[in-house]
Amino acid sequence: MSSLADYFFGVGDDALESGQMDTLDVLVQQDGWRMGDLAEALRVDPSTATRAVQRLERIGLARRAQSHDDKRVVIVCATDAGRTRHAEALARRQSAMHFIMNCFEPNEWEQLATSFEKFVHALDEFVTELDESRAEKIG
Repeated sequence: MSSLADYFFGVGDDALESGQMDTLDVLVQQDGWRMGDLAEALRVDPSTATRAVQRLERIGLARRAQSHDDKRVVIVCATDAGRTRHAEALARRQSAMHFIMNCFEPNEWEQLATSFEKFVHALDEFVTELDESRAEKIG
């Protein structure tokens, strides 16, 4: 699996962690994010989002600034280097998906898509039940 991680996230000092790549994936979707909105989009605790942004900021892929409208609000955005790094990673992912999808016959694609949708739905249901179970234990 290390070869795959190296392919997607980089090698050595240049490597990103999967959480950093997830954060960069979201950051490039719009020009700026409030930290709370970013955490929500990532489905993580705000402190986790903050740590991911700090790591990206240290390597020049993201930057934080005060909102022009409200100085108490921090806005996070991808830098030009972050957008370039994301585009490179996206191209590698697309290449991998192209290779994988070519291993299936065109008549299998619909069944594969249906199975993935079912998998994701089941995962969402599991997370919902897990959250409800935790809430019951706390409350």
